[in-house]
Amino acid sequence: MTPQLSLHEEVASALAAGDPVVALESTILSHGLPPGRNLDVARRLEKVVRDGGAVPATIAVLDGVPLIGLTGEQLERVCAPGADLDKLSLRDIGPAVGLGRSGATTVASTAALAAAAGIGMFATGGLGGVHQGAAQSWDVSADLGVLAKVPTTVVCSGVKSVLDIAATLEVLETNSVPVLGYRTGEFPAFYLRSSGFEVPWRVDDAAQAAAVIAAHRAHASSGVLLANPIPEASEMDRELHDRLLAEGLELLKTRGVHGKDVTPVLLEHFHTASEGVSLDANEALVLSNAELATEVAVALAGTAA
Repeated sequence: MTPQLSLHEEVASALAAGDPVVALESTILSHGLPPGRNLDVARRLEKVVRDGGAVPATIAVLDGVPLIGLTGEQLERVCAPGADLDKLSLRDIGPAVGLGRSGATTVASTAALAAAAGIGMFATGGLGGVHQGAAQSWDVSADLGVLAKVPTTVVCSGVKSVLDIAATLEVLETNSVPVLGYRTGEFPAFYLRSSGFEVPWRVDDAAQAAAVIAAHRAHASSGVLLANPIPEASEMDRELHDRLLAEGLELLKTRGVHGKDVTPVLLEHFHTASEGVSLDANEALVLSNAELATEVAVALAGTAA
């Protein structure tokens, strides 16, 4: 226990020994995947990390306590049908803790809580970013601001194509967050391997990524974004993607959806209208990211040793 965090015994032991630990978020489980499938993916994510030689630390807030690593029972609770967990960004952690609420953590809150616990590696699906029309709405994900302040490396498959990707990359640059493309020179767009925008730096294996991350931490306090394209075999057909995106944007406009509700509504439309294609893609990319994050965490631990 720390004054504000509860670390699973296995996670605490690994951190004390300097062994690799990989943080995992819980919003993808409670808000991104349907009941049943979410628990299966949650268990598979933790297994991928263990099989790669690291300790998984799925993060959530339950009954007002931020948990760094979940028991099997707690993981089932996060994934349970009707759990009705709040979606907690970093701004929501204080209220949730103070009021004894339960919620799933987003990229922003997971990255911050992981950093507070001493975990520097975090695998997720996609990063939040600058929304279209942000010049008028100021709708910019807290994920970017948190990455500017905490030394967490986030392994993800870029951002969803609904976002203003050029502006997102610009904000990351402004906040001194290095963007590394894993075996690619192009920034991925979640379901698609390429957004058409270049990444400033490319790394081709876990050792290179670890070397860059270690060097960055020696000179800056910001995080690192390691962009890992969805596996080629799981990439969504671009014509299908573009049709679903156009429909989703119209749905958002019709319903007047904005802010943190945008992603869940878009995901639900993609999942339903694609007849499960997007669910398969989502699962494939997050498992791939967990595998890569584990490889880099192990390489970093070896460098530190």
